[in-house]
Amino acid sequence: MSHRDGIATGLGRSVLACGATLALIFGIAAGGPAYAQDKKDAAPAAKDAKGGAPAGKQSAWVKLCEKSPLVKKDKDGKEVKEEKDICLTHHERLDGNSGMVLVSAAIRQVEGSEHDHLMIMVPLGMAIPPGIKAAVYSKDQWEKAAKNEKIEDKDLKPIDLKFSLCHPSGCTAEVEATKDIVDQMKTGGGIMVLAMNAQAQPIGFPVPLDGFTEAFAGKPVDNAEYKKARGQLMAQIRQRQQEAYEKYKAEQMKNLPPQPGAEGVAAAGKDAKKPAEKK
Repeated sequence: MSHRDGIATGLGRSVLACGATLALIFGIAAGGPAYAQDKKDAAPAAKDAKGGAPAGKQSAWVKLCEKSPLVKKDKDGKEVKEEKDICLTHHERLDGNSGMVLVSAAIRQVEGSEHDHLMIMVPLGMAIPPGIKAAVYSKDQWEKAAKNEKIEDKDLKPIDLKFSLCHPSGCTAEVEATKDIVDQMKTGGGIMVLAMNAQAQPIGFPVPLDGFTEAFAGKPVDNAEYKKARGQLMAQIRQRQQEAYEKYKAEQMKNLPPQPGAEGVAAAGKDAKKPAEKK
């Protein structure tokens, strides 16, 4: 069986939804040769959060951290509010023409929690009960997959993720990110994600792992600068959409058939501009 056939808490979820709108700049590189986005589909390069090189030259993984309020109950049952750091080591792939999220993946870490979580988001329209299946490919397997070569099921360790939240950007599934999963991601070439659409057809979403290890172990980017860069990127996408619309409108106007009587009206207009003859 081929690789395509074989890999058949509210706070953290809201943060991933936020990441789906923030983690764009470093997530525009698609990775894997066979899975690289076509230039017309890839999001345009933007400067990174430090104002340096274009994002296309950076890793597609980025760490985003922020403090978020948590409410818990003490031993007496009273609610206690506190703030904790939540970090997402995040990858996102976009459609550069629409800005739509094609796939995103993240490791979520919550301060004080014993367990991290792997979270994967796919577009709306997928069947909910089957959830998502994912498998981390070694670098050799990823290269083979890029060449459409067969990957044996026995060499893979499928991961089952259950959907936990849907929002306008897509649906998110998650599972505990065990040490084994994280270690595989650190040494792997990519993650092959499989979801089922409404017609029960499997849809594959490749997620490259280039740069994951450095992002996971490194410091988070500056959120303010990151949001600024994100705004610049989305402005470029909106401009591209406007230009595409104007081009489409112009082409449609060219293809319109001539209106009845248009030639006579045009001729009458020319005659009206001629000076009156003297008698």
